[in-house]
Amino acid sequence: MSTKQFHLDSVTVSANARLHLGFFDLNGALGRKFGSLGVALSEPVTRLTACKAHTLQVIGAESQRAEKVLRQLIHARQLPASYGASIVIHQAISAHAGLGSGTQLALAVGMAFSALYDLNLTPVEIASITSRGARSGIGIGTFLQGGVIVDGGRGSQTQIPPVIARADFPENWRIILIYDASHQGLCGEHEHHAFLQLQPAQAQVSEQLCRQVLMQALPALAEEDLPSFGRAICALQTATGDYFAPAQGGRFASLKVAQVLQFLENQGVHCVGQSSWGPTGFAIVANEAQAHEVKEKLIAHFCAEKALSFQCVRGENRGAILDVSN
Repeated sequence: MSTKQFHLDSVTVSANARLHLGFFDLNGALGRKFGSLGVALSEPVTRLTACKAHTLQVIGAESQRAEKVLRQLIHARQLPASYGASIVIHQAISAHAGLGSGTQLALAVGMAFSALYDLNLTPVEIASITSRGARSGIGIGTFLQGGVIVDGGRGSQTQIPPVIARADFPENWRIILIYDASHQGLCGEHEHHAFLQLQPAQAQVSEQLCRQVLMQALPALAEEDLPSFGRAICALQTATGDYFAPAQGGRFASLKVAQVLQFLENQGVHCVGQSSWGPTGFAIVANEAQAHEVKEKLIAHFCAEKALSFQCVRGENRGAILDVSN
């Protein structure tokens, strides 16, 4: 990701959204807590271009968040005021939708700024400086490598939850994203408060979910066995959703998305769920033809729900792209 070239005219970074499929140890009795599974998506994408400047200027969606990242980096590295940047955000992943927008924006801005001034910052260092990856390392892992990521949660000395496994997402499988424009997932102080209020999960549940990830989900990916993968994801979603239900109002944050997921299950689509705090839902199907067929059924059935929209995407098996111009 980093570049040794100091005299750069501009740096463009493209970073992909991710699904957070759930936590598998919300008990923490062994000394580590959380641990999660996620996958990089081909879309939506955050894409920005940075150039050197005498001041800080950011144009486009999420400009305030991007400028905050720049100021955090400058402060952390004790850089002089001459280290300015002009950034244009061409595309941005929607905020508070459960797709990891904050982490991808922070890493994209950080890596672009680092490349401009040859700071040699790593994504993990940028995440630490900008307070990303507090409980999950999925977004950092997908930024670096793409694919399906498993992180090892937090221990007493953990800075950023480490990536402990990675697998390719099968090329033929497709993901249908379910958006609810009328709802936002928990974030910031509300998210922090929710974690403080919730008691540790039962140890037996965490033990079962660890087995689901290690002995079901990951082997199913290797063998491209969607039914087995779907059963593991649904077990993870059920346990995670029920654990967070007091904070988000139910197993799923959005009633509209919950209705879509129930409809999909009734149609025989069994790998479904919510990403992170939502409200975005997802369904994973065997191929592109099935994805478009299911999407058309959803559009027809939920045509009265104007807040709902649907998008067919792929899993993305490469990390973020950094292009330099000099």
